[in-house]
Amino acid sequence: MDIIVILQCLSQCLDKTTLGQLSGIVPAMLAMTGRVTMLGISRWTDKGGSYRTVQRFYNSAIAWAKVNWVFIRHHLLDPTDIILVGGDETVVTKSGKKTYGLDRFFSSLYGKPVPGLSFFSLSLISVKARTSYPVMMEQGLKEAAAPPAKKVSRKKDKKPAGKKGRRAGSKNKNRREVELKPYLVHIQTMLKKLLSLIGLDLNLVYGVLDGAFGNNYALQMVRQCSLHLISKLRADAALYFPYAGPQKQVGARKKYGLKLDYAHLPDQYLKETTVSEGIQTRIYQMTMWHKLFPDPLNVVIISKINLKTQARAHVVLFSSDLLLAYDKLIDYYRLRFQIEFNFRDAKQFWGLEDFMNVNQTPVYNAANLAMFMVNLAQVLLHHFRPTCPTFSVNDLKAYFRGRKYVAETLKLLPQRPEPIFIDQIFANIAQIGSINAS
Repeated sequence: MDIIVILQCLSQCLDKTTLGQLSGIVPAMLAMTGRVTMLGISRWTDKGGSYRTVQRFYNSAIAWAKVNWVFIRHHLLDPTDIILVGGDETVVTKSGKKTYGLDRFFSSLYGKPVPGLSFFSLSLISVKARTSYPVMMEQGLKEAAAPPAKKVSRKKDKKPAGKKGRRAGSKNKNRREVELKPYLVHIQTMLKKLLSLIGLDLNLVYGVLDGAFGNNYALQMVRQCSLHLISKLRADAALYFPYAGPQKQVGARKKYGLKLDYAHLPDQYLKETTVSEGIQTRIYQMTMWHKLFPDPLNVVIISKINLKTQARAHVVLFSSDLLLAYDKLIDYYRLRFQIEFNFRDAKQFWGLEDFMNVNQTPVYNAANLAMFMVNLAQVLLHHFRPTCPTFSVNDLKAYFRGRKYVAETLKLLPQRPEPIFIDQIFANIAQIGSINAS
């Protein structure tokens, strides 16, 4: 439980001064109450952790991706585990006008655009531990609005009335070599940095993204990084069975068969049926075509029916890996939600929603420090979970806060008590404010 020992592995990616500053800031963040700001941290640090020291740390150039990866590799990775790459965006609400990158971004929590900062995070998701470990977090900037395009008259190129087919002179588009929008280029750059950083230490196969990336542009972005995409399509996505009939001897070969009817899914593709609390769940898996994708997709449809009211709903998941089993595809996509718990803990406990920095470097460091604390908390929780499986981050902070109070009290005593008595004091005081006793 010695924080300095736990952080010692970072000596290969942080200089001695920065590592010393981090070793003073981390115990303060574990023990402190209130908003996690530079001033708040400085009030809870020990000797040598003045406000100026904290300020220098926040203004340092730190390679957080390397810091997180070295820490995760040293403390959290299991060589026998399956690791996924997950990505998601979070919006941090901010007021004022001077914070770097401040704009209006859509927040799913509020259901509308709000003034704040946008961050995109890439994490390594452990299938065995069912946990996400954030590695890289970078700020997203609002794209400049493009000037309105001038209308071009196409009267000469129009098809003659009554004729079928495309306009004369139109060419086929290569749907594999698509032009990515700046937002996707930014994410792809992050992916390439992450893969380059990890190198051959991990065999990463799948990238898991939410339904906002259920399109061909996102799929090609991920495939260009040599990963398979797992994501979600719209519930009304137009899917087609592969054509299995006779082909013409002349002309292009047909590849689109019948269109999929979600209300009458073929039983031959049914993989699993369960009933729970009056809800029947059916899982189908099939290889389907989508006219906006250049290659067939591995599609898994989860259909739910209320046996009492006959109300229906379904979810359409897909992957570019045609050999991935339906149960693994569903499980991997569900694990993507672990990133949301990272954001929740970073905002609730580690200052992602609290920082008051306005310049680019301090904003970047404040956000990444919050995500680093998520990884550190996972290491510390492993110490308590064997004896108390429900031990939470709240309990962890109460434990370190109690240690802080006891350590400061012992400094005032004229004579130091016996070690056994000190351990009893630590054990009792650390339980004050905790939810689950260790």
